[in-house]
Amino acid sequence: MNGTLAPEVLVLGGTGSVGQGIVAALLEAGSPVLVVGRDPGRLAALREQFADEPGLETLLGSLADDGSALALAERIAQRPRTLAAVIDAMGGPYNRGRVIDRSGDALLQALQADVMPHVHAGRRLLPLLQSEGHPRRYVLVGSPAGFKPWAGYGESSITGAATRMYAQVLHQEAQALGVRAQMLEVCNPVCTPSNAANACIEWPSALLVGRRVVSLLDNCVDNRAIVRCDTRDAELPRGLLQLDRPPAWRDIAGVA
Repeated sequence: MNGTLAPEVLVLGGTGSVGQGIVAALLEAGSPVLVVGRDPGRLAALREQFADEPGLETLLGSLADDGSALALAERIAQRPRTLAAVIDAMGGPYNRGRVIDRSGDALLQALQADVMPHVHAGRRLLPLLQSEGHPRRYVLVGSPAGFKPWAGYGESSITGAATRMYAQVLHQEAQALGVRAQMLEVCNPVCTPSNAANACIEWPSALLVGRRVVSLLDNCVDNRAIVRCDTRDAELPRGLLQLDRPPAWRDIAGVA
């Protein structure tokens, strides 16, 4: 049955402000999309938002701990569609305040909440992308807080930097599995409906970020661990996203 259906893209964090832009861009490119979330209300709202898109499905699940991630992976493995890619756009609100004013336990809790879901996702979902056919993709979406320290948001900068390093390690280890793992680094805040009134002109929209994700999936030859969210690479796809064709990056020697 898997061979008769187009492969799907799994989006983690698809109910968030940035995640919704990624979902929209994938649907725009003609890809079936599976969004995993742990809030039934937000999943229902997402389905309502894209009610005219038959390619969207949602699944209730959590990546808060390894056991939940394993249970989720087992459910995804039983789905009729093969998994072409995982887009990890998980991320909570930025925590304002000085690190020197927080206890070590508070920082440890932040690392547990903000970093470990990415680790659980990588451990349990990356093996689902192994294929004897076409190599698959795993993309984490990074925040500007992990790119450079933000005054007043030190905790988020630390957790973001830890996630950025995790992505680089995952990039190396995933190659042995035939999977291209990368982080899409978003170096500016993302313009969303909630902050549009105060957004700066250089802030990318959530849809633009989503289109940049599509460009990474759409036969992109750039195999670096960290790639930037460049507006020049976030144009509308020239055709429908073809996830069942061999990616060009596998055919180019010397790509780091």
